[in-house]
Amino acid sequence: MMSTMNAVEEAAKRIEDLLLASRKSDTGVKLEVNERILDSCNGLMLAVKLLIERSKELQTEIAAHGRAGASTKEFYKRNHRWTEGLISAAKAVGFGAKVLVDVADKTVAGEGKFEELIVCSQEIAASTAQLVIASKVKAAKDSETLGQLSRASRGVTEATGNVVASAKTGAKLIEDKDIMDFSKLSLHMAKGKEMASQVKVLELESALTKERKTLAGLRKQHYQLAGASEGWDDEDIQGAQDRVVMLEAGDQ
Repeated sequence: MMSTMNAVEEAAKRIEDLLLASRKSDTGVKLEVNERILDSCNGLMLAVKLLIERSKELQTEIAAHGRAGASTKEFYKRNHRWTEGLISAAKAVGFGAKVLVDVADKTVAGEGKFEELIVCSQEIAASTAQLVIASKVKAAKDSETLGQLSRASRGVTEATGNVVASAKTGAKLIEDKDIMDFSKLSLHMAKGKEMASQVKVLELESALTKERKTLAGLRKQHYQLAGASEGWDDEDIQGAQDRVVMLEAGDQ
């Protein structure tokens, strides 16, 4: 868990450095877009950091109540499936934080895609949801620490929404800035471009529908496999799937 925390803190530091660099070199719409993107990414890192802290506190509480005289090391060894689930989820969060910063770096440099930012932020949210589920498997239902973890999880969901919103706004601002000037097109040229655009829209809509079905199948399989290997019950698996579906629905 400590390595995950270090990865998130390093990601947050890189985001701050990117923001400072952009404020020195960029102006106008580009600066506005970069500030929106990097501020929201930084907010997500802060939310994830808090969630990891709460998760660590809950794990300590669970180990303390479940040791029955054994050492903490023996407790984790005895409950190896649960421990492996925590480690797997924590690693996914740390990896997601690094990828998000890499994508943010490319995006503010004009070399990345806003859609990649959205996907990366949603992957982090999905990984933190997995971490929450793995953490609470052995927690007491009335645990105040569990309640704090749940609130931190909602904070990650909100911060993810902010990244999605900033990415969409940034894309729109850039699009408006670079929008094509049609005023000089002839009637024939305008009609030709209109037909080509209609064909492109139909192709993209078809591809999007197909890709959404593929993604839904992959998500379902991912959580079935994760749940089976980490000892989740059916309610936990369904809850994780529902949460990712909610995040993806907000992106549509």
